[in-house]
Amino acid sequence: MSKHSDLARDLFLEGYNCSQAVVLAFSDETGLDKETSLKMASPFGLGISKLREVCGAVSGMFMVVGLLNGFTDPTDKEAKNEHYKVIRKLAERFQEENGSIICKELLGLTGEKTPEGRPIMTKKPPCKDLVVQVSEMLDTYIEERKIEA
Repeated sequence: MSKHSDLARDLFLEGYNCSQAVVLAFSDETGLDKETSLKMASPFGLGISKLREVCGAVSGMFMVVGLLNGFTDPTDKEAKNEHYKVIRKLAERFQEENGSIICKELLGLTGEKTPEGRPIMTKKPPCKDLVVQVSEMLDTYIEERKIEA
């Protein structure tokens, strides 16, 4: 495991959501301070605020890529298209390895709830492992960008 993946895993285990763990682990690369990293990523845990949509770890990965190499000129269609291409490639790789980028599918949620109102899962939550996986994907992405430069 890389330094970033170790840190992201530890942050997740401390109680930060998946997205926060990833974004904060890469603050040395993005230049964001701790508070900004945590606040920016805070809505994206549990598939965007418990909606169980796009995985929080995946959302965190996309935020880091955007901070590192996102586009800023709305008229630069080439930069926009290249950025979206990178994001799609990362999403496709994650989906190939995990079957989905959607939180409820990764958790195996049935749609049913316990008497206490908690969702019923058919799988052990893979969140810690997914935080590590996207951190490793980000490290590979960053290394490849350095080689290309």
